Amino acid sequence: TRTVATLNGTLATTRWIVALLENHQQADGSVRVPEGLRPYLGGLEVLEPVR
Repeated sequence: TRTVATLNGTLATTRWIVALLENHQQADGSVRVPEGLRPYLGGLEVLEPVR
């Protein structure tokens, strides 16, 4: 048997991160976490920028 190649998955990962940031960024620079992703972030609702 051979291992599965995951090259396409590693290169496209940043695209969804950019889309998430662009679509959910607030005026103060924070990013609202969509409800569907909150369980994977420990229930976190907002990502606050480091100042």
